[in-house]
Amino acid sequence: MLKPLLITAIVAALAAGTGHADQSSSKVILQVGKTAPSNGKQMYVGYCAPCHGVDGRGKGPVASALRTPPTDLTILRKSNHGKFPDTRVVTMLEFGAEIPSHGSIEMPIWGPILGKMDMSNDQERVLRISNLSRYLDSIQTR
Repeated sequence: MLKPLLITAIVAALAAGTGHADQSSSKVILQVGKTAPSNGKQMYVGYCAPCHGVDGRGKGPVASALRTPPTDLTILRKSNHGKFPDTRVVTMLEFGAEIPSHGSIEMPIWGPILGKMDMSNDQERVLRISNLSRYLDSIQTR
């Protein structure tokens, strides 16, 4: 339990230390460890929470370093007429998204992390994406 908090604190300290650099040419680089493919919450905290916040509301410790505020991931169901957009979420996790705050088609965390994993192992890749999507579904506001 303390490890995710420690990671978040380190990320916050790094973000505070970098100030408001020219965001058009700077990138936020986070060092994260590999997580268990079966633990969606652990993956979220390790890969997504620095930007989207531990609670998923888009207020993570490095959010201010991004060009566009991160999406509030807790209202995906609400924004999709009461249905969690599972297919859209899986597609974003697997292929990235054209979101200005990400700076490219890859999300700043998932692109490098998944790229360094053994992506020839389709079963692990699908398990990771499925479990992270399932976790995001579990944090939706009711």
